[in-house]
Amino acid sequence: MATTGRDLFSLSAETFLITGASSGLGVEAARALARQGAKLVLTARREERLEALARELPNAAYYACDLSSTEEIEDLWRFCDQEIGVVTGLLNNAGAAVVKQATEESDEEYRSVLEVNLVSVFAMSKRFAKRLIDVKREGVVVNVASVLGLLGSGQIPLASYTSSKAGVVNLTRELAVQWAQYGIRVNAVAPGWFFSEMTESMFTDEKAQRWIAQRTPMGRAGAVGELDGVFIFLSSKASSYVTGQTFVVDGGWSIL
Repeated sequence: MATTGRDLFSLSAETFLITGASSGLGVEAARALARQGAKLVLTARREERLEALARELPNAAYYACDLSSTEEIEDLWRFCDQEIGVVTGLLNNAGAAVVKQATEESDEEYRSVLEVNLVSVFAMSKRFAKRLIDVKREGVVVNVASVLGLLGSGQIPLASYTSSKAGVVNLTRELAVQWAQYGIRVNAVAPGWFFSEMTESMFTDEKAQRWIAQRTPMGRAGAVGELDGVFIFLSSKASSYVTGQTFVVDGGWSIL
């Protein structure tokens, strides 16, 4: 059914679980969804940061979890089942990177990045969908990929990161196809250069800042809040007929 007027951008999900919610884009997404009235479950490894953010936001709970651990993921979902109820929105944001030439990056480092950036997206999404299918509820998954999952990184050696984010893009398509029949929409956001703990060195180095500005048609990196719109759109009734898509928010970086 089409939605119009005031309820167009009302959220499709009542409760969102956000991974990587202790810093960067995860914090921004949590604040944006909270402003739209979402109940939130925040998860990441650093409990003290989760606790601080949960105090700031209305209707927010938190649970510290290492997403590279199957046991901890199971504990997280057990917490949600017992304390929160049915979670109808999932934002997969947790991420890691190793900056090394491929010839110098160890197999263990490569696997570790894939475990966080790709395997955890599958593990979290699978458990989310199974719960919704069991109770015949619709839901929304938003995966945070990267513009570097759509093209090479150029001067920065990021073999594990770029391949993991490319995996997120196509996993998004595959899960969207499998779960569309159940009313579970799966989409992704591919940010360009935004400040976070992972990118901090790029934003504190003048040469790196000039490189970003010169390579980006809009002449700058992304600012705080410039991902809020796409997070809200993909989580709301406004995108009720959108699934399997990756929305690039990069100031034009990927069109050159």
